[in-house]
Amino acid sequence: MIPYATLERQVVAHPYPLLFATISGAHLYGFPSPDSDFDLRGIHLLPLDELVGLKRGPDTVEKSGIVEGLEIDLVTHEAEKFFGLMLKKNGYVLEQLLSPLVVSTTPWHAELREIASRCITRFHAHHYLGFASTQWHLFQKEEPPRVKPLLYVYRVLLTGIHLMRAGKIEANLLVLNDEMKLPYINELVARKLAGLEKSKLEQADLALHTAEYLRLVSLLEEAMKTTQLPEAPAAGDELHDLLLRVRRSALV
Repeated sequence: MIPYATLERQVVAHPYPLLFATISGAHLYGFPSPDSDFDLRGIHLLPLDELVGLKRGPDTVEKSGIVEGLEIDLVTHEAEKFFGLMLKKNGYVLEQLLSPLVVSTTPWHAELREIASRCITRFHAHHYLGFASTQWHLFQKEEPPRVKPLLYVYRVLLTGIHLMRAGKIEANLLVLNDEMKLPYINELVARKLAGLEKSKLEQADLALHTAEYLRLVSLLEEAMKTTQLPEAPAAGDELHDLLLRVRRSALV
């Protein structure tokens, strides 16, 4: 169960007003352990005197700690920075924006979610290929290998494949596997949810997962070649206009 009331209090305590705050990380991906922290992500809005003077306010605000017995990691980007990231091949910000686990929202958030589909390009596949490669190397270095980094490998590869094929962001591994039907995913998730004693893999499992990693990378690369997604985002003017309206509304 997600403790929304506790998380909402962290949003209220933020030094700047937020356009939205959502939950990312393992809870969004569908495999939170009992000890998983809560990753809050969102957009904050700097006041005028921290935008136009020589002393600019923070483009990123980060706060981590134990609150009411929960480990909470809160990261927000200023609206201008976040909007700029939406126009790059950055799957993270789109996942955060479109997360169904909403702690705080505004009409601006709803408008951004509608614009998000026009920010997606075929080159977002590079984001997911890169992150999968990083997690795979981490997985290979560990002795004994653990389930967690392997789940992150599969999560990003399946998210990337789904994005290239369907043109939509889906970050929940279990939902993604309803389509892909990989027989080992549910077992891996169950082992992570069971805690530390089940989170290690046997060496005999490595051959299977190595073959699957290479197969899914190839699938994502092929999906990038054949996707109907555009090569460039089409939402630049919309985001520019929205940022101006957000700024002006803050002055009223």
